[in-house]
Amino acid sequence: MIICNLCPRKCGAVRSETVGTGFCGMPDKLYLARAALHHWEEPPISGTRGSGAVFFSGCPLQCVFCQNDQISRQKWGKNVTEERLGEIFRELVAQGAHNINLVSPTHYAHILRRVLSAEPPTVPVVWNTGGYERVETLRSLEGLVDVYLPDLKYTDPAKAERYSGAADYPEAAKAAIVEMFRQVGPVRLDENGILQKGVIIRHLVLPGQLAAAKEVMDWVSETFQPGDVLFSLMSQYVPLGRAAEYREINRPLRKAEARSAAEYLSNLGLNGFTQELTAANTQYVPNFDLTGI
Repeated sequence: MIICNLCPRKCGAVRSETVGTGFCGMPDKLYLARAALHHWEEPPISGTRGSGAVFFSGCPLQCVFCQNDQISRQKWGKNVTEERLGEIFRELVAQGAHNINLVSPTHYAHILRRVLSAEPPTVPVVWNTGGYERVETLRSLEGLVDVYLPDLKYTDPAKAERYSGAADYPEAAKAAIVEMFRQVGPVRLDENGILQKGVIIRHLVLPGQLAAAKEVMDWVSETFQPGDVLFSLMSQYVPLGRAAEYREINRPLRKAEARSAAEYLSNLGLNGFTQELTAANTQYVPNFDLTGI
């Protein structure tokens, strides 16, 4: 049992082996929804063989437009032991995974610290997160994570509150990203272009919010030197989760919006990736059928 303050919400919630009373709603046991090779991450993550993606149930954000709503808000998943998680890591490496990709791991940081310390994977470890992290929690992972893959969803507290119930998201995510970079340093690729160390900052462009996307890109450009980090501009938005309840985002991204965001990224000279609008398709949402669990 823990009194949980792992994420910026600092619920102080009691999480026992059977009950989770905090915002994430998860008990003090690991719940997974899928563990398999994943080919739809950024090229230095997926490579040619795929990323060993392990999807955790629950989330400290639960964004209204989440494409993984089934596991983030509805908390679908299966309990596994720490020993089984270590086995899953080894199985993914044996299948050829370029890395172990921990998807939405924040609320399990204390358990993952034990698992990664006991037997570090033989490939890079990726911390794939919505960006809503406590610096103190990240510091407890120093030396165990090789690649940080955070979102920077918002710079406006009002939008962060409306869509993720977290007005402090901009402040928390920016501080977290700076800490991530402090830990792993500038981007380092191997001879095959696979990321071994570094930070990739993601931003999902929301409908009607091109100005917000530009503010995110401006912050990254002003905070880091060229080549320090990579930036991933994502155009895959489709109105999933509870997006239908929010009229302004209850539509796909328009071609003009995606094009304007991509042009702004190019003009800033940020190193990274621009996602094709064809990625805005539900076929790219993983099937959470307990594969590999």
